Amino acid sequence: MSAIVIDGKEIAKQIRIATKKRALKLIERGIQPTLAVILVGEDPASEIYVRNKENACGRCEIRFQMIKMPEDTTQDQLHAEIERLNTDPAVHGILIQSPLPKQLDERAALRLVDVKKDVDGFHVLNAGALMLGEPGLVAGTPEGCIELLKVSGVPLDGANAVVIGRSNIVGKPMAMLLLRENCTVTICHSHTKDIADFIRRADIVIAAMRQPNFVKARMIKPGAAVIDVGTHRLSDGTVCGDVDFDEVSQVAGWITPSPGGVGPMTVAVLMRHTVDAAEAYAG
Repeated sequence: MSAIVIDGKEIAKQIRIATKKRALKLIERGIQPTLAVILVGEDPASEIYVRNKENACGRCEIRFQMIKMPEDTTQDQLHAEIERLNTDPAVHGILIQSPLPKQLDERAALRLVDVKKDVDGFHVLNAGALMLGEPGLVAGTPEGCIELLKVSGVPLDGANAVVIGRSNIVGKPMAMLLLRENCTVTICHSHTKDIADFIRRADIVIAAMRQPNFVKARMIKPGAAVIDVGTHRLSDGTVCGDVDFDEVSQVAGWITPSPGGVGPMTVAVLMRHTVDAAEAYAG
């Protein structure tokens, strides 16, 4: 058996095309969708991620603003910049690039972002809305994972789903979105005993535990859908995910590669959320 490889790049491209069309309609009305990204410090990986977002904005007719702040930025200075963007009617989406320097409290900063401009979906009110099944902006990576499953025709209703990882960014919101689709959801983590037994019973596996090549073929139920959220650069320069792709692709029914699977979707959903926020502002 050889799995269907889910092409995240192509699905993300279709999202960007649809997002661009919506952005152009807003521009015709005199509203320029705008995303502001706050980057604190000189982290090379963060600079790459921000550049990717800037490029995506360009493809979607979204104006991009980068606010670069020095490594020694104080909490008060960061909060002042967030408040400035909150009150700027020309800015529709605000993103704080993670990680922040150690002296800064990221949770406090995220809570300060206007909930309507929280295009990353990390604000406590948006997280609470997701928990209660109410409207709100949702974390981009989990939303992208759901879209990959739906577009690929993976049956969700009644499926047994296992989420490996319990982070606030991926694991927890992922579980909530799967529940919305009527899946039966189990969250596994570093303290889960006999984790392979849980994974082996799953129709859908979401791997987001930040361990390279952790998920092996022996853990996967034949025909299961496997979504790999992880991305790791190994010592030999190669890139892999949390799933051993070569092994698991011989057992699974569907699988995402890493890179080229979830990553492009996260950025594409961020673009869509920025236009969502601009449309909400426009009434």
